[in-house]
Amino acid sequence: MYCDEALDAVEAVAAGEVAPDGRLAEHYATCPNCSTALASARELERLLQLRPSPKPSGQFTTRTMARVRRARWKREQVLDLGFNLAIAIVVLAAVVGVWMLVDRSGLTAVSSDAVDMVGRGLVALAQRIAPSVPVYAGAMALLATALGIWWWAERGASF
Repeated sequence: MYCDEALDAVEAVAAGEVAPDGRLAEHYATCPNCSTALASARELERLLQLRPSPKPSGQFTTRTMARVRRARWKREQVLDLGFNLAIAIVVLAAVVGVWMLVDRSGLTAVSSDAVDMVGRGLVALAQRIAPSVPVYAGAMALLATALGIWWWAERGASF
């Protein structure tokens, strides 16, 4: 066994977390440097055990949990931003791809004609509906007035 291996295990042995096995115990018994390091670590562990530990404040848990939640929220915000950017890039790439496909196939001329036709249809529909809009607006106003009067009359009645 080498001193490096024994010195790596000194803290765990001194704390009682690891029991020295045959080779490790033999090395500590024969190597003055490692046995001195183990004795120092055990003394330090004993002194730490004797020292009183400070009591946390009453708000310690609440403040700590608030900090953890805040840190988690910030981390999630960064993750959400990255996800949203990735989705936006994918959508933009899809739109550009569709646009390039439509442009290459010659459908842009057809699509502009279709847009013009739909626009003319909407204008014609609006021209047909326009004369009856005042009638519908008057009916809605009359209905709203009747409902308002009914609400006002029922509000004052107590059964």
